[in-house]
Amino acid sequence: MTDLTTTPRHTTPRRTTPAAAPEVREPAHVPLAHVVRGGVIEGVHHGSVVVLAADGGVEFLAGDIEAAFYPRSALKPLQAVGLLRAGLPPLDDEALALTAASHSGEERHLTTARRILDAAGLSEDDLRNVPDLPYGAERREEWLRLGHGRTRLAQNCSGKHAAMVLTAQARGWPLENYADAGHPLQRALAETVEDLTGQRIARVTVDGCGAPLYSVSLHGLTRAIARLATAAPGTDEGRVAHAMRAYPEMVSGTGRDVARLMRAVPGLLAKDGFEGVQVAALPDGRAVGVKIADGADRARMPVTAAALARAGVDPGILAGFARTPVIGGGAEVGSLRAAGALAPRAPEEPAP
Repeated sequence: MTDLTTTPRHTTPRRTTPAAAPEVREPAHVPLAHVVRGGVIEGVHHGSVVVLAADGGVEFLAGDIEAAFYPRSALKPLQAVGLLRAGLPPLDDEALALTAASHSGEERHLTTARRILDAAGLSEDDLRNVPDLPYGAERREEWLRLGHGRTRLAQNCSGKHAAMVLTAQARGWPLENYADAGHPLQRALAETVEDLTGQRIARVTVDGCGAPLYSVSLHGLTRAIARLATAAPGTDEGRVAHAMRAYPEMVSGTGRDVARLMRAVPGLLAKDGFEGVQVAALPDGRAVGVKIADGADRARMPVTAAALARAGVDPGILAGFARTPVIGGGAEVGSLRAAGALAPRAPEEPAP
């Protein structure tokens, strides 16, 4: 296991000249998923999706992939790259994966976050994320049964925040305000987001955890995840991608759909975000980006599976992700599945 207290290693990242920021407007989303119960469409989820070819060209799109939006936690892999560029002391792969995680609050997640902090004599009191209960439902119930309350370590972004405060300490920057948008650390992360997405940030706000959140386009975010997925080993992008692939359950949690998807599709790099966001990329650069307009998480994975099939992933591998059962009286009476421009209508499905 790598010594977490090793002197920071700086690399010379590949830089791009960012294009103009995406336009802040109401996105022109389109229908992407149908909720079908008993042969009748009872719900429609709108959104936008993009599929990139290995050369970076747009292979398929539906909706509005150029409008500004907030990627939420789907930004974390980019921020992890930014932390390495800013001087994050070297971490082993398990800890680096947690840096890019929206974890479930399992014991291994909390232990690893503590390990990141302990390496430099820091503690949970140095974190500035909001206290919360574990994200995973089973873990949350267990946590409450044990009499625990909301803590900063249990909050799903604690790995990112632990790495942020560790980087700030390594660089000699103030610790108490490391999460402020004007802090040198956050300015460095914003620069990395612009470099990887290839566009200026449209707006900056505060994410649920308390860290800055940057608005880019779905197209730009998908380009960025493709850059990580295709990066050479040993580069900052390549190190983050390798760690996430090696430890999918550290990036999310046991049984979570993102971890299962990364396990199912060889070489896939994937990250989800609140409000119906998902990005995923293959080692050859093919990539998909999904935004569900109403933020419904239930539509995220079926639409992602359909997009990956468009990118050339074997539909058989994706079958377990392509539909969500609709239950009535304890039995399956329908399903939620991709529709509209993304997937042809099944023969038995009625017209909208």
